Amino acid sequence: MSRIGKNPITIPAGVTVEVAGNVITVKGKLGQLTQEYSDVDVKIEEGVITVERSSDHKTQRAKHGLYRALISNMITGVSTGFTKELELVGVGYRASNQGQKLDLALGFSHNIILEVAPEVKLETVSEKGKNPIVKLTSHDKQLLGAVAAKIRGFRKPEPYKGKGVKFVGEVLRRKAGKSA
Repeated sequence: MSRIGKNPITIPAGVTVEVAGNVITVKGKLGQLTQEYSDVDVKIEEGVITVERSSDHKTQRAKHGLYRALISNMITGVSTGFTKELELVGVGYRASNQGQKLDLALGFSHNIILEVAPEVKLETVSEKGKNPIVKLTSHDKQLLGAVAAKIRGFRKPEPYKGKGVKFVGEVLRRKAGKSA
C-alpha cells in the first residue's frame, strides 16, 4: 500500500468537507477549494478522511497517494494558508506593488509588470542594506507555486555570483569562476 495514501486526514475545527459524486469541496475561514478525483474512494467518518482504492491496478496505486496529498493540502490551505517568499539578489534589483500589480526591476532595459491572481495576496518588503523580498500568500498551494515559479522564471539565479530571483532559504550550487 501507499504509505502516504493510507494515512488518515483529520478535519480541523472550522473546516467543512463535502463529497458529491467525484468532486470534493473544502470550505474554511480562508476560502473554498474543489478537486475532482477518479479511481479512488474518499470516505468521511467522524472528522477523519480516508482515501481508499479498490484494487492494486497501476493507475489506482498512482492516484492513491496523489489525491490524499491534494486533499490534505486543500484542508491545510483553507485553515492556515501557504506562504512563499522570493528574494531578489543583485545590484539595482527592486520590487514594488500597487494592489495586485507587481513591478520588478531585474536589470533588463524595462521593468517587468505582472498582474497577480486575486486569490494570491502580494506584499513587497524593501529594507535598506538588504535584498528586496516578495511575499506571496494564498490558500491554494498549486496556484501559489505557479505564481512563484513564474516570478522566479523572469531571472533565475546564476551559479557564479548568485544573482537573480530565488526562494528564501534556497541553496544554490555555486561554481568557481575563471582560474588565473
